[in-house]
Amino acid sequence: MPGPHSSGSFGDLLDPRFQKIFYEQYNELPDMLGKLYSMQGTNGRNNMMWSSVGALTDWPQFAGTVVYQSMNQGYDTTLTPLEFASGVQVERKLFDDDQYNIMDQRPKALATAVKRLRQKHGARIFNNANSVDSYFYTNTESVALVSDSHTTTAPDVSTSTGFDNLTTAALSATAVAAARIQMRNFRDDQGNRISVMPDELWFPPDLFEIAEEINGSSGKVDTDLNNINVHRGKYKLNDWEYLTDSNNWFMCDASMRKQSLFWTDRVEVEFAFAEDLDTLVAKWRGYGRWGMAHIDWRWVLGAIVS
Repeated sequence: MPGPHSSGSFGDLLDPRFQKIFYEQYNELPDMLGKLYSMQGTNGRNNMMWSSVGALTDWPQFAGTVVYQSMNQGYDTTLTPLEFASGVQVERKLFDDDQYNIMDQRPKALATAVKRLRQKHGARIFNNANSVDSYFYTNTESVALVSDSHTTTAPDVSTSTGFDNLTTAALSATAVAAARIQMRNFRDDQGNRISVMPDELWFPPDLFEIAEEINGSSGKVDTDLNNINVHRGKYKLNDWEYLTDSNNWFMCDASMRKQSLFWTDRVEVEFAFAEDLDTLVAKWRGYGRWGMAHIDWRWVLGAIVS
């Protein structure tokens, strides 16, 4: 385990000849958690659980007696917030003699580190979209968020149409058009059509230029014809540095996303300070407990290109 920051290890901070010591001079990346997730309180619960009830089938023709139907129990999701903690130790002498107040900024370093970690955890929903990610939660469907093999608990329902939210097409105007049609054809647990209105694109910075051309051009992209661009202004563009694959992109229905994607802070990120009486070593520590989960897949279509 790393020991306390000491004068012997940070001699430059004690030397007044240096004009400036640089420390975390870079701008922080924006916090996207509140934009992507519905922030859900825990009400003191250790685990968060969601379930669903399916739809009814179409009415049959009346033949003298009412036919009573029953809905089907859907899949369950269980979110278990995990604990995260970190800290730094600074020798009293180094803290007192630091000419540049670098050690006085250690709490800022902890805050920067935890913000970065939470963004990485938030991005898991996309970065791990084509695998069963059980780090924070479990879903009894046991299928990846983005898959061509989604299932239903309703009996005798074909999943050959409307249960596929995966594509492998690279981002292009043609791929966006196909993805939109694919999402509009999503079905509920009974195989009925539902209202899905894709209005977002999420992608890494590598795809920013392509996405802007698709969404912003007045004419049809990459043609010399006088066709209008039907995608112009249709999508809210979100480029996110924490999306790790330079080729993958995602189309979403923002309204459905907010109903299906949750983040919870069981314990809000907190910081504390103490000094050891015997060693005169100051300690800063941070602690938090959080998790995220999805309860349905119909809000997103993922392009897993690579």
